[in-house]
Amino acid sequence: MSWKVIITTFTAIFLAELGDKTQIAVLTLSAESKKPISVFIGAIVAFGAITLIGALLGDAITRIIPTHIIEKIAALAFIVIGILMFFEKI
Repeated sequence: MSWKVIITTFTAIFLAELGDKTQIAVLTLSAESKKPISVFIGAIVAFGAITLIGALLGDAITRIIPTHIIEKIAALAFIVIGILMFFEKI
């Protein structure tokens, strides 16, 4: 286990998730249900599951495709999404 990787991952995810649609969905679900602890538990389990899938897929993909190519593909995907959002296609 690497504390440096854990802290870096925590920081990146924490900053990326501030104010995003997941946080807004949790806020809305909590307000509607009046059950914030239940919403919190559901969100943690969901986020944990999707993160596990991402981590396992990321590990599997890097065994086939070099990391520098994956980074370029991810960067290109973000650029395309940004352009589509700019022109309101998403």
